[in-house]
Amino acid sequence: MSAAAMRARPARALTLLTGGFRPFFLAAGIWAAVALALWITMLNTQLRLPSRFDPLAWHIHEMLFGFIMAAVAGFLLTAIPNWTRRMPVSGAPLGILAALWLLGRVSCLISQWLPAWLAIAADLSFPLALSAIVARELIAGKDRRNIPMIMPVIVLTIANLLMHLEANGVAVPNGLGWRLGLGAVLVLVSVIAGRIIPGFTRNWLSQRRVTALPAMPGPADRVALASLHLGLFAWAFFPHLPAAGILLIFSAIANLWRLSRWQGIRTLAEPLLVILHIGYGWLCAGAGLLGAAILSPAVPLSAGIHAMTVGAAGTTILGVMTRATRGHTGRKLTADRTTTLLYGAVLLAALFRIIAAFSPIWTLPLLSVAAGFWITAFVLFVLRYGPMLCRPRDQAMLRT
Repeated sequence: MSAAAMRARPARALTLLTGGFRPFFLAAGIWAAVALALWITMLNTQLRLPSRFDPLAWHIHEMLFGFIMAAVAGFLLTAIPNWTRRMPVSGAPLGILAALWLLGRVSCLISQWLPAWLAIAADLSFPLALSAIVARELIAGKDRRNIPMIMPVIVLTIANLLMHLEANGVAVPNGLGWRLGLGAVLVLVSVIAGRIIPGFTRNWLSQRRVTALPAMPGPADRVALASLHLGLFAWAFFPHLPAAGILLIFSAIANLWRLSRWQGIRTLAEPLLVILHIGYGWLCAGAGLLGAAILSPAVPLSAGIHAMTVGAAGTTILGVMTRATRGHTGRKLTADRTTTLLYGAVLLAALFRIIAAFSPIWTLPLLSVAAGFWITAFVLFVLRYGPMLCRPRDQAMLRT
C-alpha cells in the first residue's frame, strides 16, 4: 500500500465523524442489505443465528432498531443543527454513538452467547444515548417547535426493550414492541415528510417559475396526521380493534388528499424529488391496507405492514439519504442514473413484497425476488454514496 493510501484511511475516518449523516447513512445502507440477506438466507435454508430472537423476530428487530434507527439518527443529528443553530455533534461523541449502534447489532446477533441483561443493555445503549443527545441539543437550543421530536425516539427505545423482554420470555403483550416501534417510525415519517416534501417541491417549482405551488398546511393536515397517529397507536395496543381499522382507513384517505395538495405530479422530471412523493403515497396505501386487514381476514396483515415498511419507510429513507448526502457534500440536487436505478429497485421490492402477501402459493419465490430488489437498492446506495460520505465536502463541484 502506498504512503498516500495509508494517509487517506485516517483522513476518511475523520471525515466520517464530521456530521451525523455520514456514519449513520452509511451504516443504514450497509445494514439494510446485510440484514435482509441474512434473513432471506434463513428463510430458504437451515441457517440459524446465535440470537435470543427467533429468525422472524430478529428480522423485524434489525429492520426497525438497526436499519431505520441508524437512518433516524443520521437525519436528526443533521437536521437539529439547522433547527437550533448549534454546532453539530461530531468527532469523538459521534464516533462513540456510532460504536454503540454497532455494539447493538453485534449483541443482538450473538445474544444467546451473552447474559440476557448484557445483550439488552448493549442494544439499548444506542437509543438511550441518542435520546439524551437529541433532548440536550433541542433544549439547549431552546427549539420549542421541535421538542416533540424527542418523543418518537423515546418510544422507539421503549419498543426495543419490549421486544427484548418478549424474546426472553417476559409476559408482555404479543408483538406490542414491534407494533409500537413501527408506529413511532411512521409518526416520524409523516411529520418530517409533511415538512420537507412541500418545502423542497415549492423551491424546485419556484426556480422553474411554476405558479401552482404546494398548499400551505392547515387544519385538514392536522386532521390527517392526528387520525393516522391515533390509528397506528390504537392498532399497536389493540391490534384487533375494529375502530382502529376504521380510523386507519379514514387516515389513508385524508393523507392521500394531503399528498395531492403537494403538486407531486409536477415533479416527475426530477427523481430526487418525486421519490419522496411516492414514499408518502406508500404510507397512504399502507394505512389503508392495514385498516382493511384489521376489518377483514381477506386482506393479509403483512400487506399493510410491508407497504408501510418496505414502501413508505424504505422509499422515504432512501430519498432522504440520497438528497441529504448530495446536498451536504456539495453535489447538485439532481438524481444521476445510479440514483434513479436504486429508486426503481426499492419500489420494485415494495411491489413484489405486497404481491407476495396476496399470493400464498408463490410467497417464498416472490419474497426472494423482493429481497433481491431491496438488497440491490441499498448496495447501489453504498457503492454510489459511500465514497461521498467518506470524503470532504466538494466545494468546487458545488460552484459548477
